[in-house]
This record gives sequence, C-alpha cells and structure tokens, in this order.
Amino acid sequence: MAELRQFVVSPFQTNCYAVISNGHCMVVDPGDQGARIAQELKDVTVDLIVCTHGHNDHVSGVRALKEATDARFMMPEADYAWAKEHSGKVDGSGMAYGEQIPDADELLHDGDTWKLDELSFEAIAAPGHTPGGMVLLGEGFAFVGDTLFHLSCGRTDLPGGSHAELMETLAKLKRRIPASYTLFCGHGPETTMAEELAHNPWLQDGEHATDGMH
Repeated sequence: MAELRQFVVSPFQTNCYAVISNGHCMVVDPGDQGARIAQELKDVTVDLIVCTHGHNDHVSGVRALKEATDARFMMPEADYAWAKEHSGKVDGSGMAYGEQIPDADELLHDGDTWKLDELSFEAIAAPGHTPGGMVLLGEGFAFVGDTLFHLSCGRTDLPGGSHAELMETLAKLKRRIPASYTLFCGHGPETTMAEELAHNPWLQDGEHATDGMH
C-alpha cells in the first residue's frame, strides 16, 4: 500500500508531498526546502521529483533535493524556461528565496505517463494559473497544484496567467477526475472531487466566486 507524507514549505505555506511505494519515493513540489525534505526522507529512495508548475514556491528547493538524492527531475515543458530564469530570484511576491532549478531530466507534456514502483501516473495539462500547469493523476488521487483548491481555484493575475484558460481547465477536470478521487492541493487542505463538484463555485455551471489567492 502506498504511503503519503506531507511537508509545508516556502514562505507561502506550499504543500510538498512524498508518495512512497515499497521504499521508492516521488516528491511533488519541494518548495524551497529541498535539503530538509531529503533529511526527512532518508529512510526511502527518492527516485523522482515532479513539479506541477514553475512558480518559486513550488520549485526553488529542487536543486538541493536533487543534489542530495540524485533523483530524476520532471516538470512541465511550458513552464520550464520561465522557471529556469526566475527560480531563486525575486518573484511575483517581491521575495527571493530558494535556488535556481537544475536542468530537467524530463519535460512533461499532456498525456505523458510514468510509474513509481507499482503506482501509475498521468500528466494532465492544466493551464491557467501558469501556462504549463499540470495535474498529476494517480490511482484514486490527484496532485492538483495551484489549479484547484478546497472551494476555490488558482489565481490568474500573475505573469502568464489566464482566467479563460483556467475556466477551460476546470471544465476538463470535471470530466477527467472521478468524484471518488482525493485531491492534494498546492496550498491548504486536501479535498475530494465529490466535495468540489458539489460545493466549489468554480465548478458550478454559470456560477463564479472571487479569484483564488495562491
């Protein structure tokens, strides 16, 4: 059975997740604390580091984690050049933290699949919060990054954001993610697709709330 560990990182309380299967681990969005996460995961083999999008609060710890573990680093191609230039520098918040990302071992595209031990994953393109945002779809769960939150969604006022694209992405996720799935968000609490379909105003036809905040 898979194990999930969660760390809260970065100045913006970003959720970092470690999925573990038979001692093999995939880290999702290490924020700015790669060295700390490597220490926390010394009891397993970190094989993969995957980022849902290119913002500093999700990627600026990749270099330290990769150097400590020699894991493969994967992230969306559409966010890679921007993240390569801006990671570790002053970002949209006016803050600088973490380090520049290393070269990616693999750039992800819509529909790409991979395995961690016995677990299978698929990348679903989820532009809107950033041009290259992706949802990482597992078996019974999904890492949704800053695309979807409990009763909210990601902001679109940062460079590269698009409200229209985010609305199209949310409509696609309604079709792609089963109601029974658990959603692990980039900030805030986990939720379920059933909960969001029932109560998230951004997933209701013809209803919209104020824009998200992360």
